[in-house]
Amino acid sequence: MDSSKERIDQTEDGMCRLLRARTPNTGKQGLQYAVGISAETVGAKGINLQIVSIPPGVKAKTHMHSEHETAIYALSGVSQVWFGPRLEHHQVVSPGDFFYIPAGVPHQPYNDSAEPAVVLIARTDPNEQESVVLLPELDTVHP
Repeated sequence: MDSSKERIDQTEDGMCRLLRARTPNTGKQGLQYAVGISAETVGAKGINLQIVSIPPGVKAKTHMHSEHETAIYALSGVSQVWFGPRLEHHQVVSPGDFFYIPAGVPHQPYNDSAEPAVVLIARTDPNEQESVVLLPELDTVHP
C-alpha cells in the first residue's frame, strides 16, 4: 500500500476544523494564551497549537511539561528564556527563530524589552494546561 494514502487519525467525528484563536486567557504560567488546536477545541489526540503573548516586563512562572515536548516559533518581539534543572542556561528568541524544549526541562520565559513578544507554540500534549508543572522553588533564581 502507498504510505501517502494511509489512514490519518481524525477528530472524533472525522471532520477537519477551521478555528479562530480564542480570546486570550491567563495560563498557570502567568502568560496570555490564545488557544487554537487542542483536545478541548477539536478533540486533538497528540498536539496543541496556540499563540502566546509575553507583555513587556513580564516573566512567566517557572514550569515544565514533564512528558511533553514543546516547539516555539517567534512571530514578533524578542523574548528570552532561562532553562535547565537550575535555570543555568539562557537563550534569546527573536522573530523567525525556532526554539525546542524537551520534555521535563524546567524553563522560565520572559520579556525585558519594550514591545510584546508573540510566539506560536506547539506541544505534544493536546490538553491546554494539564501538563503544566509549576516550579515555584525556581522562580527566584533569576529575579
